[in-house]
Amino acid sequence: MRTRSQSRNLHNQQHQAPPPVVEPFNLEEPFENPPPPLAPMDDQRTMAQLLEAPTAGYEDAIVVPEITADNFELKHGLLNLVQNKQFFGHDKEDPHAHIRYFNKITSTMKFPNVPSTSVKLMLFPFSLEGAARIWLEKEPPRSSISNMG
Repeated sequence: MRTRSQSRNLHNQQHQAPPPVVEPFNLEEPFENPPPPLAPMDDQRTMAQLLEAPTAGYEDAIVVPEITADNFELKHGLLNLVQNKQFFGHDKEDPHAHIRYFNKITSTMKFPNVPSTSVKLMLFPFSLEGAARIWLEKEPPRSSISNMG
């Protein structure tokens, strides 16, 4: 039978690891295994160029025709109006009501030399969120949305 102190000593001896052996390091001695030489970098792009997402092969479902009008810019207020009543694609939402509202909002602004259809095509993705946006992103490239005009 062991005494308490013998049990404690035996327990402490079992859990203590031996101290690690550390060899002194001399900076003047050469390394035994020098690091491999750095490979030359073939890619000469800048960091900004490397961080750009590749877009080759990716096209949006909605393609806005080129707008040739001078100084055309969508106003922030119009974008906010469209985003204030987004369509999420929930079962209880009415997609027809969303399109009617979208048409009403986007018909309030007229831009010289810019077809209203182009404005609507540009703004429509901003009117979607959640499952509806995912649906749009999965549509085939360059597919069209009818009855926007």
